[in-house]
Amino acid sequence: MAAPPVQYAIRSLKQLGLVTGPPSWTPVASFQKPENAVKVYRYSDDGRFFASVSNTSIQVLDAATAEVVREIEAKGVLDIAFSPKGSQIQSWERQVKPAEGEPPHRNLRVWDVATGAEVAGFSQKAFEGWFVSTSAPTDATLQYTADESKAVRCVTNEVHVYNPADWSAGIVDKVRVEGVTSVTVSPGQNPNISIFVAERKGAPATVKIHSLSTLALPSCSKTFYKADKIQMKWNKSGTNLLFLTQTDVDKTGKSYYGETNLYLMNSAGQFDCRVTLDKEGGIHDFAWSPNDREFAVTYGYMPAKTVIFDARVKVISDFGLNPRNFISYNPQGRLLCVAGFGNLAGQIDIYDRQTLKKAATFEAPNTVHCEWSADGRYLMCATLSPRLRVDNGVKIYHFTGGLMHVELIEELYQASWRPANPAWYPMSGPLEGAPASSISVSSAVTSAPKPAAPAGAYRPPHARGTLTPNVYKREDEGGAAYSGSNGANLFPHSQSANGSGAGGFGQRGARKVPGAAPVPGAGGAQGGEDPLANRRKKKGGNKQKGGNKDGGGSASDSAPGSGAATPAAAAAPPAPEPAPAAAAAPEATLSPEDKKRRAIVKKLTAIEQLKVKKAAGEKLELTQHKKLDSEAELRRELEALNVAK
Repeated sequence: MAAPPVQYAIRSLKQLGLVTGPPSWTPVASFQKPENAVKVYRYSDDGRFFASVSNTSIQVLDAATAEVVREIEAKGVLDIAFSPKGSQIQSWERQVKPAEGEPPHRNLRVWDVATGAEVAGFSQKAFEGWFVSTSAPTDATLQYTADESKAVRCVTNEVHVYNPADWSAGIVDKVRVEGVTSVTVSPGQNPNISIFVAERKGAPATVKIHSLSTLALPSCSKTFYKADKIQMKWNKSGTNLLFLTQTDVDKTGKSYYGETNLYLMNSAGQFDCRVTLDKEGGIHDFAWSPNDREFAVTYGYMPAKTVIFDARVKVISDFGLNPRNFISYNPQGRLLCVAGFGNLAGQIDIYDRQTLKKAATFEAPNTVHCEWSADGRYLMCATLSPRLRVDNGVKIYHFTGGLMHVELIEELYQASWRPANPAWYPMSGPLEGAPASSISVSSAVTSAPKPAAPAGAYRPPHARGTLTPNVYKREDEGGAAYSGSNGANLFPHSQSANGSGAGGFGQRGARKVPGAAPVPGAGGAQGGEDPLANRRKKKGGNKQKGGNKDGGGSASDSAPGSGAATPAAAAAPPAPEPAPAAAAAPEATLSPEDKKRRAIVKKLTAIEQLKVKKAAGEKLELTQHKKLDSEAELRRELEALNVAK
């Protein structure tokens, strides 16, 4: 049986739609768009169900046929999440302060998809990061094991375990951990949980791994400092854990975003270490390969470095330096996307994992959300509100770089692929080419305005047409490696004539500008004159002490040890240029009436410029209006001066 076509969903201000992927790119005909505004939508992790939230209800559809499976009445819901098999769905709404004597508001509720009945409820204050996904789990709410046999929830100083088949039984197991702030459930047949305890009262932070079968005792533990926040990612089988720690403040002063460190732990306690990175700077992104045997990291000051490591943190491949901050393996693990989004230009590199060679490079500017399709052939690059409120829409690229489909939407808030089993779409053979793109691509290209040619980096006039000095090049272009600055002057002072430094505090030498041609006669180690002597010459002209009129300096100017070099032969001064014939009369030759006349003309010229601005609709200030009102008086004064002349 052939694999089903991939599918994606989009949510905008006035639209919620399902679209069938290549090669047709047509909307699902059986899908009826909701009449009310949709706040959020989710696919179940197995791709069977599609749920959307309106002001009054949660609607669950069969993702393949778009038929309504269940309508759950629930007001005020802001977000939802499916359990791994899609049998239950949890919803979050804003917490309401209860009246005196009443129990806390249960704003986190669990619903049975088959019956629509509420089966459990909890009080969950935090909204940020509450959503749980098996690919990128968080810690703020219920997390299920892959078989839905257990559900885990983190509360103050404790981790509670429930049986989703019988919520009425309450807590079936728990472990007490002082200061626990984060819990993540691993995938796999033998699930574990990782527990994070932040630094507290001088004690180091800790990550512990517990097996759900023996919850009381940890199987391994690691302590470390510099950890205010944490991001934990399990590999597909749940045997290894990568976690990224981050501080709120970088005490070294080299980064606004705090210090970051990456660690690897084996769930059985057989191996753990800090991932040593050979480039200074923060860690931008990291990701496990679906093959469970390797992971990729992009790190360091821009241009960042991207490296693939094995499970023992040995380097497999180094992709060099590029401005990149995003990494994602396709679901089959055959292709690796390394991209630069956010404040970067949106360049995307696609690497073939089998050959470790670059398969394609293309650009997807203004990308807010990037995601691989289930078949591993296509990348969805979406520009979403409110992150960006212009050029919203979805662009779908083939991994070879070809643009396959474009869908521009005025206000787009959410876009995602429908999950599916990657085994349906194997990629073991040679990589195939891109199919024909949809008609939307050609229409988008013809209607889009012609982009302006890139201006490139500014270069001063004297440096144009010459090679760029290494000091101005990026590190990936052959320039020097990044080095932090503590605010000192980056242009070093020149040395004195005897080879020593510029001296103590307050002393300055001639400044050397990297890449600029050497100035003849410059001071310092180059053997030029003292800059102060040059200034004295410019100020005094040919007037010298003792009535010396031949342009020579005094005895002290050429004294030994003064730092000034004595030229072998004095160069002839350049001949002065003749003054223009139409040169204005010197200030001293103007009469008081001429000076006054010239000042009035200058004011009238300024008034004419203000008139032009006012005619163009530009708003003028009060002083500028007063200047316009004085025009008549100024013209009378000018006329009187001309008559008197």
